[in-house]
Amino acid sequence: MAEKIRTRYAPSPTGKMHVGNLRSALYEFLIAKHDGGVFMLRIEDTDQERFVEGATDIIYRTLEATGLKHDEGPDKDGGYGPYVQSERMKTGIYMKYAKELVEKGEAYYCFCDKERLATLKTEIVEGKEISIYDKHCLSLTKEDVEKNLAEGKPYVIRQNIPNEGTTTFHDELYGDITVENAELDDMILIKSDGFPTYNFANVVDDHTMNITHVVRGNEYLSSSPKYVRLYNAFGWEVPVYIHLPLITDENHKKLSKRSGHSSFEDLLEQGFVTEAIVNYVALLGWSPEDNNEIFSLDELIEKFDYHRISKSPAVFDIVKLKWMNGEYIKAMDFDKFYETALPYLKKALKKDYDLKKIAKMVQTRIEVFPDIAGLVDFLDELPDYDIEMFTHKKMKTNAETSLAVLNEVLPILEAQENYSNDALYAVLLKYVEDKGYKNGYVMWPIRTAVSGKQMTPGGATEIMELLGKDESLKRIRKGIEKLSG
Repeated sequence: MAEKIRTRYAPSPTGKMHVGNLRSALYEFLIAKHDGGVFMLRIEDTDQERFVEGATDIIYRTLEATGLKHDEGPDKDGGYGPYVQSERMKTGIYMKYAKELVEKGEAYYCFCDKERLATLKTEIVEGKEISIYDKHCLSLTKEDVEKNLAEGKPYVIRQNIPNEGTTTFHDELYGDITVENAELDDMILIKSDGFPTYNFANVVDDHTMNITHVVRGNEYLSSSPKYVRLYNAFGWEVPVYIHLPLITDENHKKLSKRSGHSSFEDLLEQGFVTEAIVNYVALLGWSPEDNNEIFSLDELIEKFDYHRISKSPAVFDIVKLKWMNGEYIKAMDFDKFYETALPYLKKALKKDYDLKKIAKMVQTRIEVFPDIAGLVDFLDELPDYDIEMFTHKKMKTNAETSLAVLNEVLPILEAQENYSNDALYAVLLKYVEDKGYKNGYVMWPIRTAVSGKQMTPGGATEIMELLGKDESLKRIRKGIEKLSG
């Protein structure tokens, strides 16, 4: 095994990058980088039926966007290529190793047709009906096999697993796991189309590409004994196995496409920040030694210890992710924030406003960018609102006190020509001091009248500056009318 840690992210190009796939890529990247190792990208495209056009580009774009830069891959030859399985297949590597297993008695040719396979016994494994092969073709003589091959009879190559005894493998999180060989089916290594199965190609590629640590979801735990038997059959060193916990939704069911936030692309479309997504995904199954939850990628590299990965399922909590995203938005450089927020502001507002000013007001008040619309929509048009909104226990306001305040400030605001935030605040502050009121006692009724909302991106005078004199006065008169009604 190599002295340096070598991990691989080996996705199949079948569509968007699922959160579970992103976590695998992230953990593989962090494990390698924490110890100065190599992070490799390998494209596993041998399942041609599931191949989706453009999916490989999504893989590259996601790794680039998240900062998970691979050291080796289809575009960066490190001496272990080709890095695409369909290209590796053209070298004959998989058939070569499958035939070596046949020679050793660890695999055999199977010529059973669909009709015969349909008669086999089935078992339910992890919710799926699996047919159990009965080793029928293992009894074929060498002459029988050669005759069938010469006649061009379709075949697969199967792994030969004994019916007796046990197989033990070690996982870094789950420890030693022993299974009865009788529970292991003779899985197919080479399919009838000549392509290797996912499981066999994985083993061959991981060994020939010198992978030291294999990181994958714990749904592959049940397949691991078969992998280990292949390694042992070849006389190869078994890599370090790290099986990751399941990611579930809030109802503790496997995170699915129906959840609406199962892929990296879904989350970007919903207004999440890439850095926040990476940070949150890192915590789906792993916890640092301290209670800190906000990490840059460099900090994750420094802190990440795979021994602290949990075996328990990780719950994808969209509320927690939104909170974290809000923290990243607050800390964002304003120019970058404004650039990202601009399309949302333009979509939400049809009238002409100082959008930079509005962006500064909303930056600390949103969790995801689509929140902007609900915060600023009142600027274009005053919503219909209930006068109960004028009542605020902390400010000691109600409909009656608010009506009195609005009637008193209306002539002051009518006489005011300078409608900048500072000038408006100064004139209203003088009114507050003259009357001996508290700020909120005056500002709450005004803010309610000019916004018609409980939550706004700014205070009363900031909103009035954006609206201008005419619209501000129109809304205050409307508030007086509502309260008088």
